[in-house]
Amino acid sequence: MEVVIASILGLVFGGVIVFVIKKIQDDAKKKSAQVEADKIINRAKSEAAKVKKDSETKAKDFEVRARKNVETDIHKQKSQAKNKEAQLDRRLKEIDDQFKQKMDENDRFVGQLKDREEKVAISENRIKDLEKKTETHIFELKQKLESVAAMTAEDARRQLITALEDEAKIEAAKKIAHIEEEAQKEADRKARRVISTALSRFASEYTSERTVSVLALPSDEMKGKIIGREGRNIRTLEAMCGVDLIVDDTPEAVVISGFDPVRRELAKRTIEKLMEDGRVHPARIEEVVEKQKGEITKSIKEEGERVVVELGIPNIHPELVKLIGSLKYRSTHAQNVLNHSLEVAYISGLLAGEMGMNVKQARRAGILHEIGRAIEHTAEGSYAIVGAEWAKKYGESEEICHAIRAHQDDEKPTTALAWIVHAANILSASRPGARRPHMDSYIHRLEDLESIGNSFDGVLKTFAMQAGKEVRVMVESGKVTDDQSTMLARDIARKIEREMPNAGQVKVTVVRESRSVEHAR
Repeated sequence: MEVVIASILGLVFGGVIVFVIKKIQDDAKKKSAQVEADKIINRAKSEAAKVKKDSETKAKDFEVRARKNVETDIHKQKSQAKNKEAQLDRRLKEIDDQFKQKMDENDRFVGQLKDREEKVAISENRIKDLEKKTETHIFELKQKLESVAAMTAEDARRQLITALEDEAKIEAAKKIAHIEEEAQKEADRKARRVISTALSRFASEYTSERTVSVLALPSDEMKGKIIGREGRNIRTLEAMCGVDLIVDDTPEAVVISGFDPVRRELAKRTIEKLMEDGRVHPARIEEVVEKQKGEITKSIKEEGERVVVELGIPNIHPELVKLIGSLKYRSTHAQNVLNHSLEVAYISGLLAGEMGMNVKQARRAGILHEIGRAIEHTAEGSYAIVGAEWAKKYGESEEICHAIRAHQDDEKPTTALAWIVHAANILSASRPGARRPHMDSYIHRLEDLESIGNSFDGVLKTFAMQAGKEVRVMVESGKVTDDQSTMLARDIARKIEREMPNAGQVKVTVVRESRSVEHAR
């Protein structure tokens, strides 16, 4: 028990001692902190006083410098003002000197004018005297002339005026003829330039369309499948596609005959699909035909959209786009209508560009000018008139519709656009190879032209040139004179007109050349 009490007392005493020591240490720390704080405050006050002093010093220096700068600027502005005043004084002095000089020149000019007026007055008086003398002299001469010619002055004047009028009329007629000739030459030259410039920038490929298509077969066994038992397959194909199928002895080939290219294409695609499948019977044929009709319709639309994008023509009605695409399966004079329409569109655009007109509008009229050929036969009237009606129905302007009607002379062209499309259609259709004339008949035509020229006496050789549009005749200079060559050209032209009435306009040129050759030895 005593030990416990002693331990407790020891703990209490030890705690008191620790408390006292801790308090003493805290007081010492507080005193040292107070001392340190006082030092910091004093140091801060001294630094603040120093900063304030420096600031006042800098402010005084800045004020001094600013005052000096302001005084300098004021002095500089005063100097500039003085310089300006001096320049103004010099300029005023120069103006005064110039004014005095102009006044002196004006006084001199006025004096010269007075002298000239006096001289003019003297000259006028002299002229009046001369006029009076001249009139008197002319009157005397008239009297003498009338007495010699036994004719009054009025009669002589009338005869002179009549003679001059006749001479003037003759000269005017010659001048008019010359002007008309020059104007025609200039018009022809400009027209050739425009057309040649346009055509030189255009080149297109041409593929001909025929009334038959030949389809290659993988083997002759496929012919039997196409014909079918008792010919039912071939009859179904002909009935569904609207064509004639010719299966003859030609190895591994079948001929599809028909005037409608769309039907021939349908039959060709159907047979190709049947060959891939291998199943050929009436039900399958009907199924494939219906499917291929849908694919052809889709391809027609895609073709029309491709052409419209290629030409850069916006805002064409979808129905017209379909008709444009269907032109791919139409032909005229063995010429593909879509290729022809594309060619006309490009040529029309080039001609319009050369003439400073709207190129896109010309292309639009060119691609639509044959649109009537894509419309079924149920629409009555000329294809140009029908095409214009359909174009108008689907929102095309009257100018475009007029160009469509006028391109084939169903209506006389009255606008520049209509004439451009008309000319482009003729250029596209009449160029060699466009309408696919048979090569044999083309060669025979050239041979006939040359034989006509060779049939005359004195002709050495005849050459048919420019696709039969010109005949160049070489003659012997010893047998044919210059005068006879003119008559020979006329006779050849008349014979061509008689024997070849469909030859068109043919230029006949007779060439006569004289050569003198001698050898120096």
